[in-house]
Amino acid sequence: MSINPKTTGIHHIGLRCTDMSVTKKFYRDILGFTLALDSPEIIGLLAGSVIIVFKKANAEAGKDVFTPFNIGLDHIALACESETELHRVAKDLTDAGVENTGVKLDETLQKLYVAFKDPDRIQWEFYMV
Repeated sequence: MSINPKTTGIHHIGLRCTDMSVTKKFYRDILGFTLALDSPEIIGLLAGSVIIVFKKANAEAGKDVFTPFNIGLDHIALACESETELHRVAKDLTDAGVENTGVKLDETLQKLYVAFKDPDRIQWEFYMV
C-alpha cells in the first residue's frame, strides 16, 4: 500500500544549533535570509518559500559536532536559478569569510553547486536547478 500524500513540497526544516545568536547572525546577516520568527526558544528564517527553523541543542546531548556520515541529515541543498548567481554566491561567501568549495560540478547529476558549512558545521549547498 502506498500512502501517496498530496504535498506541494517542504514547509520547513528543523535544525538544532549550539548558539542561537551566532546562528541568527550567520543566516540573517551573512546569508541574507529573512527572519520570520524570533523568540528565545526558536528562530525561523525564510530560504525561498521554505522556513529553516532552529532550536538550541540540548546541552545534555553532549558536544557532538555535525557530521554528514552519521544516520540522518547529510546536507541541505537550496536551488540556485543561474550560473551567474551561483558564482556571485560563492564569491560573497568567500568575501564574508565563509569557507566554501567554490563552484564545482556534481559529476553524478552534471550540475554546478557551491557547498559551505554553517557555524555548527552543518553542510549546505546552493545547487543549480
